[in-house]
Amino acid sequence: MKNNKLTYKKSGVNIKAADKFVNFISTISRKTKKNGKFKNIGSFAAVSNIPKKYKNPLIVTSTDGVGTKIEVANQLNKFDTIGIDLVAMCVNDLIVQGARPILFLDYISINKIELKKIKLLIKGIVKGCNMSSCELVGGETAEMPGTYSEGKFDMAGFAIGLVEKNKILLKNKIKKNNLVLAVPSNGIHSNGFSLVRYILKKKRINLKKNIYLKKEFLKPTKIYVKEVLKLIQNNLINGCANITGGGIEDNIKRVLPKGLMANIDLNSINIKSIFNWIKKKKVSDKEMLKTFNLGVGFCIIINPKNLNKIEKYFTKDFKPYVIGKITKGKDKVKLNGKINWKN
Repeated sequence: MKNNKLTYKKSGVNIKAADKFVNFISTISRKTKKNGKFKNIGSFAAVSNIPKKYKNPLIVTSTDGVGTKIEVANQLNKFDTIGIDLVAMCVNDLIVQGARPILFLDYISINKIELKKIKLLIKGIVKGCNMSSCELVGGETAEMPGTYSEGKFDMAGFAIGLVEKNKILLKNKIKKNNLVLAVPSNGIHSNGFSLVRYILKKKRINLKKNIYLKKEFLKPTKIYVKEVLKLIQNNLINGCANITGGGIEDNIKRVLPKGLMANIDLNSINIKSIFNWIKKKKVSDKEMLKTFNLGVGFCIIINPKNLNKIEKYFTKDFKPYVIGKITKGKDKVKLNGKINWKN
């Protein structure tokens, strides 16, 4: 006899699949466990210890997503790195305040739970948490049929960090004659993909058949946590900026005190090859600077006397180099010279 009863499953939500996924997260998240013996995954909320080494800690929080880079992951059917991007977008903001990431939560909303896909997403998140030495303590996976079309999803992250009150990076630590150093990016990171996808569409470029672009577009965002925190511990930096949407100019503006200005030498920037590729698709210099990091994933602002002490904390591919200097001025950021585009 045909069963005509209405069920949650018939509406598009599969509770059993969700339960299997929770069990998977509970197992894999143990790889990130650092603060206590609480069993958080599957509970209503997460519980963690405050590390004992802090004497006067301040709580620092950040939340972010990965934008339309998700659409590139969907197009290429590759989901193992985008979780790293999610963690990076949150924890790289925390360290700008001098905070050490300790906890991370994720939110994934999807039209239908596809265990293979979302397991890969979580594996990337776990990898990102390990890279930033923080613990995945919980999150939410929402199956939302009718809200998202077939195969579509979105994800967001939330990070909590701690910083000693006397170690927080405040604007007043930045002084005249400080140097601005660029820390190389790992490529596009997670900003500007709406423009990238528009270019692909307008130029009728088949992403699946272009080996170079496939590799470049899903390179995960570089996580700068370990290097920057070591600089902070050794009192080697006065300020820093995570270079995301808005590019170098808009993000450096956010950390400078009133009356000081960063003079940036555009010609000194080591442009990553992928940005040369984008530039050739008839994108103006102004648009490139506003939309992309151009190869500068993070900036640190230092006393010139510390310049030679900084390099040892970074690997070969991410060694910082000077791109500017802090002077008196009202404009916050002044871009000098021209970008050195390569053929």
